[in-house]
Amino acid sequence: MTAIDPRVDIGHVHLKVADLERSLAFWHGVLGFGIQQRMGNSAAFISAGDYHHHLGLNTWESAGGSPPGHGTTGLYHVAIRYPDRASLGDALRRLVKAGIPLDGASDHGVSEALYLRDPDNNGVELYRDRPNDEWPRHADGTLAMTLHPLDVPALLAEAPTAGPK
Repeated sequence: MTAIDPRVDIGHVHLKVADLERSLAFWHGVLGFGIQQRMGNSAAFISAGDYHHHLGLNTWESAGGSPPGHGTTGLYHVAIRYPDRASLGDALRRLVKAGIPLDGASDHGVSEALYLRDPDNNGVELYRDRPNDEWPRHADGTLAMTLHPLDVPALLAEAPTAGPK
C-alpha cells in the first residue's frame, strides 16, 4: 500500500447535539465561530472566517438526547488548531470569562493544548502547533512528543486585551 496523499486534511466535523441554541451559545457565543447557515432549530454550520463550515451542529438524531456514557465508543475529542500562541491565549481568555472549566492543559513539545467539554460533553481540544523546526526529536529523527503541564497563566498573559475583530 502507498501512503495517503499528504495534502489530505480534515475538512469539517459534525457533532450531534441535544440543544442547538445551547451549543451555539458555546461555539459561537464563547469561542467566536461565525454562523454561516442555519437550518431552523435542527442544524447550524459554523466556521472561523468565511469557510462554508468547520463544524456542523445538528439535532437530527439527538434532540433532547444525553451524551454517550463512559465505556462507549465515539468521538474522543475534536481538535481546533489556532494559528499562534496569542490566538490560543484569546481562546483561553474567552473560556475564563465564560466560566468554562478546563479538563487539562498540556505542552506536547510539538503543540500546546487546552482540553475541555462542550455543552453536550463532547471533548474539545484547542491548540496551536509549534513550528516544525522546533519539534522535539529523538536522535533517529522520530518525534519525541511530551506530556508536560502547560503554563496556563503565561498563555493567558499573551491573549490580546481585546479579542480579534
